[in-house]
Amino acid sequence: MTARIGSRGSRLALWQAEYVRERLAQSCGVESEIVVLKTSGDRFLEGAVGDLGLKGVFIKELEEALLDGRADLAVHSMKDVPTELDSRFSFPAVLAREDPRDCLVSRAGATLASLPEGARIGTSSVRREAQLRHYRPDLQILPLRGNVDTRLAKLDRGDFDAIVLAKAGLDRLGLSARITEVIGAEILLPAVGQGALAIETRAGDPKFCRLVATLADVETRAAINAERALLAELEGGCSVPVGAWARNVDGRFLLEACVASPDGTEYVRRSTQATKEQMEDRSTPLELGRQLGRELIEAGADRILRQIERKG
Repeated sequence: MTARIGSRGSRLALWQAEYVRERLAQSCGVESEIVVLKTSGDRFLEGAVGDLGLKGVFIKELEEALLDGRADLAVHSMKDVPTELDSRFSFPAVLAREDPRDCLVSRAGATLASLPEGARIGTSSVRREAQLRHYRPDLQILPLRGNVDTRLAKLDRGDFDAIVLAKAGLDRLGLSARITEVIGAEILLPAVGQGALAIETRAGDPKFCRLVATLADVETRAAINAERALLAELEGGCSVPVGAWARNVDGRFLLEACVASPDGTEYVRRSTQATKEQMEDRSTPLELGRQLGRELIEAGADRILRQIERKG
């Protein structure tokens, strides 16, 4: 059996697809080939992703390839997968998560705290912008799109004093040496699903569903389920200023989340946790996510998100 893996064409996306190809060969003895496709998110490289007005801008065309038979599997960054899933598709595996935190890459080696007043920071993530503005209102947050190499090139030519990227992406591309600072979760909570790879198949294709399921990581799936349940409770998508991180800390399952207004002036943050014994129930991550989502709403997150929705 040969599997066709649908992937975006960026260097990072191809690394991810190649990683899955190697895992399939090593763990399952299955050969595969990579099918490169261009997505809506790849075609519009200016402005913020949320401005495109589309859900799943980085996965839509890959799903079309699954349906028409051009691909058997698709590899996604979990943070790009909408909270509302299409019943025609299945996600049999979420792979072991890499470090989900964001990191700073600066031209002069400055950290986030030591950047000069009014420093120019590049990012087109409303989540990053909102939390950065909350931490340092003096910073100039400027739009930055494109793949990792393009973003780094814009920094190097002087368009920005620093840029914020996902640490996992730089690590996967062998660019960890470019990282000036890994930004702590107390300042910047990552996007829901950040650092995790998901493999998608057709729901009615048990052969590939069973094959892919062998690569799944139980601990990562629990964390992702909690984060996505939280996001669904907030009725949010990948373009809203919500940060969340679920992980095991000192033998307990911890879920932290925040919602901030785009200008950073309004900020709500809460956390919850469960014991190892409670986590033996597979429904616990979902319940924790929904519970924390309700707590954030009661603390004012709903008002923040509604204001953003009206402005949009």
